[in-house]
Amino acid sequence: MVKPVLKWAGGKRQLLEEIIKLFPNGYEKKRLHEPMVGGGAVTFEIEPNKGTINDVNGRLTRFYEVIRDKPEELIEENRSHRYNEDYYYSARKEFNKPIRNEDLDKVREASLLLYLNRTCFNGLYRENSKGEFNVPFGDYNNPDYVKAEQIRNCSQVLKNLKIENNDFEYILDEAKKGDLVYFDPPYQPVSETANFTEYSKEGFELKDQKRLFNTCIKLDKKETYFILSNSWAKPIRKLYEKQKNFEVIKVKANRDINSKAKNRKPVSEILATNIPKDLRIGKKQKALKKFLKD
Repeated sequence: MVKPVLKWAGGKRQLLEEIIKLFPNGYEKKRLHEPMVGGGAVTFEIEPNKGTINDVNGRLTRFYEVIRDKPEELIEENRSHRYNEDYYYSARKEFNKPIRNEDLDKVREASLLLYLNRTCFNGLYRENSKGEFNVPFGDYNNPDYVKAEQIRNCSQVLKNLKIENNDFEYILDEAKKGDLVYFDPPYQPVSETANFTEYSKEGFELKDQKRLFNTCIKLDKKETYFILSNSWAKPIRKLYEKQKNFEVIKVKANRDINSKAKNRKPVSEILATNIPKDLRIGKKQKALKKFLKD
């Protein structure tokens, strides 16, 4: 088990046990793919020997490429930052240079992403319609934005994986029979006030959710296993419940986008999968304990 470097809204660390229970027996020998990797909690938990990670956000995939290929350069660059509000907004402006068609070194960009992630409000990643990162400064006590040990550990995991920067449908060409795919898309809002899908300037609408559902159907026809997370929103449930050999499971999670801890209440979420029950790890404690150490 390796702890992810980034904080990520909707990250899956607290649901790992529920997700891994659905994994097929013998998954250690299978290729694992995360087409919407985000913070990569599942990939870094499992430490797969082969597979892919992907994200539509090119800044994020370049970040993981730097961790994989230049971990020591990144750590050294991270040590150059300071923590105060003026520096934060200066760093944010520099991070947005490529949006203004200005050059930015790849290692520097990765270091800025990590710094902003660890010092911005609530650890959010959000872009405006221009593609600019626009999250305000966060108030923390001694935030760790160097993350040397975690970067080195994550680098070892990523050396086994191919890193892609594509739409999630790339997986239809990449995944093979018996592979395992974990989807963690931007969640469908359960209400008009819960609309947070701005991880990238393109957003993620219901039409994209339907496209993702159709991708799952195509993977199923290829005999590729998948597990998908999403909100307990009615449009999502209706999609996956209607598919005969898909199972929909209701789970509870604490979500931390709300800035006040006392307002962070458990919410219902969906796990959908095509993995037959008799092929799953289930509650086999030896298998689970291997990957869910404290």
